[in-house]
Formats: sequence, C-alpha cells, structure tokens
Amino acid sequence: MKKAGLIVAVVLFLASCKKDYTCSCKVPASGSQPEATYIYQLDDKKKKDAKAACRAAEDIWALAGGTCEIKK
Repeated sequence: MKKAGLIVAVVLFLASCKKDYTCSCKVPASGSQPEATYIYQLDDKKKKDAKAACRAAEDIWALAGGTCEIKK
C-alpha cells in the first residue's frame, strides 16, 4: 500500500511541474499580407496554464483567421 501511495505522489508531482512551452500561431495570407507565423515563448508554466495562454493568443488571431497550437 505504501508503494501505491508513493507512486501516486510521484505522478502528481511530475504532473504539476512547470516547463517551458511554445505557442505557434499561423495567420493566413490576406490581401497584400503574406502568411505569417508568430511564436510565443511561455516559460516556466504548468501545461494547463500554457494551454490557456495559447488559447488566449488564438482568440486574438482568430479575427484574422489564425490558429494557434502549443508545443513543448
């Protein structure tokens, strides 16, 4: 039983670790503007916080038809 508790504790610890992520946003060509890619560095974030930040960026770029995705 102690081993199971230790395994659960280790998994929870690793899941809550902060890492560096990248949010990549692609905006399609429009008029005289060429297609563009914007990269946002998200340092020292939990995965859920990095995803939320990338979704917020996508909400902004969505007006121009852009999409964003999170990368490690």
